[in-house]
This record gives sequence, C-alpha cells and structure tokens, in this order.
Amino acid sequence: MRPITAILLAVALVATFTFVAGCTGTDTGDVTNLRIGYQPSTHQTAHFTAMEKGWWQDDLADLGVTRVTDYEFGTGAPEMQAMLAGDLDIAYVGSAPFIAAVSTGLDAKIVAAVQTQGSDLVLRNEIPYSTPADLVGKKIATFPPGTIQDTILRTWLEENGIDPASVTIIAMDPGAATTAISAGQVDGVFLPHPSPSIIAAEGTGRSVVQSGEMLKDHACCVLVASGSLIREHPELVEQVVRTHIKATEYNLEHEDEAASIYASRTGQNVETVKASFRDWDGTWLADPKVITASVVEYTELQYELNYINKPLTQDDLFDLSFYEKARA
Repeated sequence: MRPITAILLAVALVATFTFVAGCTGTDTGDVTNLRIGYQPSTHQTAHFTAMEKGWWQDDLADLGVTRVTDYEFGTGAPEMQAMLAGDLDIAYVGSAPFIAAVSTGLDAKIVAAVQTQGSDLVLRNEIPYSTPADLVGKKIATFPPGTIQDTILRTWLEENGIDPASVTIIAMDPGAATTAISAGQVDGVFLPHPSPSIIAAEGTGRSVVQSGEMLKDHACCVLVASGSLIREHPELVEQVVRTHIKATEYNLEHEDEAASIYASRTGQNVETVKASFRDWDGTWLADPKVITASVVEYTELQYELNYINKPLTQDDLFDLSFYEKARA
C-alpha cells in the first residue's frame, strides 16, 4: 500500500478556521502577536492556566509581545494544517499529528512535553466487554487517522490479533463523538479526557480500557514551536517553555483551581472536570526527555500503518535546548 498521509490529512481537515486579520507573525520581524493553537482537552490544562492568569502576556511582554491570541481546534490534524500554513507560532498538540505534519514538510520542533497517556476506550453501558475481540463488528468513534488515538487504537487491535478493518473506526472530533455515543449512533469512543468523564457523568457509557493499558507510558500532547520562531526569536521560545513549565507545576500543586480554570474557559461542569483529573491515567509534565523514545516509536507505528513515508528520528522532531535553558 502506498503511504496515504496526504489523503488522510485532506480527509481530516473538515473543519475550517478563520484567523484574526492583521495578525503579526514571525515573517514580519518582531513578534507582537503570539499565536497559540490548542484543543479543549484536560491534557492541555497548562495552556488554560497560563492564559487565564495572564502569564503568557506578562512573561512575554519584555520580549515585545503585546498580544497573545489562542485558537481552538477540535483535533490535531487541522491544527497542524494551520501551522503548515504559517498561521500558528506555538501549538499544544498530540505528538502523532505533529509527526504526520513533519513528514509532509512542517518546519517545527517539539520544545517541551505536555502530558502522557490520558485517553479511554468508552463503550455504551449495554455493550458487553471482556477482551478486544468484543469490538469486532462494533462502531468506534475516535480522532482522525494519524492522530494519537487512531494510531494507538489500530496498533492495539493488531497486537491483540484483531484486524482493525473488522472494527468500524469512525473519525470524529470529541464533541461529535460524545454526542454520537449518547445518541446510540456508535457503540463506543476512544477519546482523550475529559470526554470519558463527561460521558460517564451523562450515564451513557463507561470506560473499559485506558490508553496506558494499550501502550504503557505513551507520549500524548507536546508543545511545538515553529521553525521560524526558533531560528529568529530563540529567546521568545525559551520564555514560552519557561511559562509552560510554570503552568504545569502550578496545576500539579493546585488541581482544584486548575479544574475551575478549565471549567470556566470551556463551559464544562467543574465537578466533571475534577472527576477527569481523578479518573484519567495521564500525567502532566514538561520535560521532553521523558517522552523522546515514545514519540520516536510513534513514527515507527505510523510507518507500519502507512501514514508516513519513513520513520523519523529524535533530531527530526525535537529541540531539547530550550527546556535545558529554561531549567538552567
């Protein structure tokens, strides 16, 4: 089978996105408006905290940044398409869609980790489950091809002797997938938190497998900086990493406040968000060295799935220097 990355990205990019006119990016000299992409997931709570507390704005002000604008994406594929188009400077995104984008020419690097694990396979309450074989013939909604969830789900099925083609895997963003399982349109979902906790709170499904059981200690979201920002404004990238570290450590020490911040910015019920923090198998972290092996492993898995042309190396994907400088 020929690699199908371009086709997969085209299929995944069903969402459209309009950026604020007049944004100043890295191609016009000084960066006055830093553009950050993110997804509405508790995986990326560091961004929500840094934004809510004004840390992005305050910490970058001395470097000439007068405005920080963030843009929400349902999944990583359209977010990476925006970065490919030069419309984002920084992205909180899953490592798998980042890999797919790099394989098609994205000029960017991972400069920090964000978190590990943290997704659940959720089935409707009336669907029995004891082994992966129970998924044969079922409809499972998850993120589009080339994402963390799609890659892990397909690999896990194969490792358990299940042909992924025997399961109807449907690409959906978390909002659509949560609605679909509630309406009985799918048998289950494989989604990052807080979606599993939202479904449980609604009483329409229960978690049967966590992603760490599928692929132990796997990397998930990462912090990505554009190549132009890295080359032209390294001091700005270093401060972005430093602020991300501050927000990550703050959230670990103040989980209830982090839940309140996330809930207020997303409209989610705060008790459901707290349940997500309690029930997930994820961990927030910032040190990219912890996840390098896992991210490189994704390139091998995506190659085996014919999502990319060849496996990539650590040097293709990471710039560890900014985290080292931020910690020095």
